[in-house]
Amino acid sequence: MGWNPRDYAANAGFVPALGNAALELLCPQPGEAILDLGCGDGVLTKRIAEAGAEVIGLDASESMLAAARALGLVVEQGDGQALFYVDRFDAVFSNATLHWMPDQRAVAEGVFRALKPGGRYVGECGGFGNIAAIRTALRAVLQAHGFSPDSGGGQTYQTAEAFTEIHAAAGFTDIEAWIIPRPTPLPTGIRGWLKTFRAGFLDEAGVPEDARAKVVDAVEALLAPQLRDAAGNWSADYVRLRWQARKPD
Repeated sequence: MGWNPRDYAANAGFVPALGNAALELLCPQPGEAILDLGCGDGVLTKRIAEAGAEVIGLDASESMLAAARALGLVVEQGDGQALFYVDRFDAVFSNATLHWMPDQRAVAEGVFRALKPGGRYVGECGGFGNIAAIRTALRAVLQAHGFSPDSGGGQTYQTAEAFTEIHAAAGFTDIEAWIIPRPTPLPTGIRGWLKTFRAGFLDEAGVPEDARAKVVDAVEALLAPQLRDAAGNWSADYVRLRWQARKPD
């Protein structure tokens, strides 16, 4: 994905706002060393820093990291599937990121290594069934228009049971994971959501610029009966996976 911080702020500001529950679960303390895995533009990372923690943000997107640096945050570029820290953090936090990483076992093992003994891992991401209607509609429209329906297939939306199994195998204990259905209002409608979260997929599918409006129109028409209310307000069929786990002492 080629993330655009300006589009993200305009069309997806609800993402950090809805990360408050996971942040409360983290409960960062003054002086703690915390890694924000997939920090994006740093909105929640800043909240962790304001609690007095010594936080480092990690993200793969240089454009999003630039936005985080502009907030005065300490950030590093890296892949959550290849973490390079060892026994460094009291806690690892992640919001709306884990589902972008196909190799979930590598993430779990890397987070385990990064934590100090007794450290905790807290976060939230897309869970099993997340945006099922949107994904189905986009796939159907791409196929109907002669483009690849399998583009952008790198997301992993786990069940709580799958998450627990992977993290237990990595060595975590006291694992708790919940699936939370959470229909989420889209302030700029499905078109704004598609621009922010699926522009890269349309690139992968081979959709040229002059055909994009037609594809987006078709997706919008297909989803309107399900995701748009009588007043014209759009919601996404979000389902979240929230968790906490601990590295043994």
